[in-house]
Amino acid sequence: MLNENLKALRKSKGLSQEELAAKLCVVRQTVSKWEQGLSVPDSDMLISISEALDTPVSVLLGETVAATEPDELKTISEKLEVINLQLAERKRSRRKTIHWVFIVLSALTVIAFIVLALTDNSYLKWDLSDPETAVAGTFVHGIAWVFFRVAPFLLIGTIVGAVLTRKER
Repeated sequence: MLNENLKALRKSKGLSQEELAAKLCVVRQTVSKWEQGLSVPDSDMLISISEALDTPVSVLLGETVAATEPDELKTISEKLEVINLQLAERKRSRRKTIHWVFIVLSALTVIAFIVLALTDNSYLKWDLSDPETAVAGTFVHGIAWVFFRVAPFLLIGTIVGAVLTRKER
């Protein structure tokens, strides 16, 4: 019984004797002897075989697996349906959050652009003879310079992101 089950399970998993032997750290001839019924693996090796073939030891030894009852299948399918609904809701919630993040980033970019444009670069009128003021003015000017070059791309990116994450119909 063991030899026939071992051979059938090995073949159903698409394994050759060599591949199974490699998984079990034995030589191919050992697997061949088991399948021919010339020898029998010890209990530790039976456990290793069951793990390698992803099947219970009882099936290897000849126990038939009880068929699943239709009621059990219905219960399992209902549980899977609940899980699928929860995952779909989580996906919708995540999509909605990302959508609003894009909208907020777009609004903040526009507001920052307007604020910087209306300040009329007042830092350029600072007395730069003082080293601390010169460093602060250079820093503020650098931020404004980078922002005005990056803002259009940031705005386009956030608008595209908001459009792509809007509610699907």
